[in-house]
Amino acid sequence: MRAIATQLSGRRGESLVFHDIGFTLARGEALVITGPNGAGKSTLLRVLAGLLAAETGSFRLKDDDGADLAVADHTHYLGHRNAMKRELRVSENLAFWQSFQAGDNGGGLTVEAAIEAVELKGVGHLPFGYLSAGQQRRIALARLLVSARPLWLLDEPTAALDKRSDQLFADLVRGHLAGGGMAIAATHQPLGLDNVQRLELDGAHRSLEAGLEAFA
Repeated sequence: MRAIATQLSGRRGESLVFHDIGFTLARGEALVITGPNGAGKSTLLRVLAGLLAAETGSFRLKDDDGADLAVADHTHYLGHRNAMKRELRVSENLAFWQSFQAGDNGGGLTVEAAIEAVELKGVGHLPFGYLSAGQQRRIALARLLVSARPLWLLDEPTAALDKRSDQLFADLVRGHLAGGGMAIAATHQPLGLDNVQRLELDGAHRSLEAGLEAFA
């Protein structure tokens, strides 16, 4: 499987926040996106996830035979928000995501095993809103484990995590890559990953009109 971005540009409001972005990832590879606040890191991830339309260019997933795959069916997106209902128990939240995102990929850990994998064994019966901010983020990471999807799109994944949890996150990503997965992470912080591709956005915003002239 490969993930291929070709001449991507994206905008926020009336400004192009990035342009002419291209990269290719293969199984077992990761890309770290860096840049100043407002450079377009989150916007780029949302474009890759299909949540925002690209201004120009394309992003595709291809299987080992070169056939196109549906990005939405093969991708986990973890944004700034944890996408959990505060009133539901931790186990109920994860069971929902397990069912909703299982698709045709199969695999994934059980809810209990995913909670244990993020070192929070015993909290499954608690309402999600009872957890600390760091614990909530770790349960959001557990969402990546309850259904198997090859590409992880991660926006500031270590937000609210302490040093020990940072290491836990790095170990989870290494395990995902070792199993043939791929990861794209936007972050200000070191993620503790080796041998990754890096993409730095410069934050050179331009008006939409001026930006489009560059592609004429």
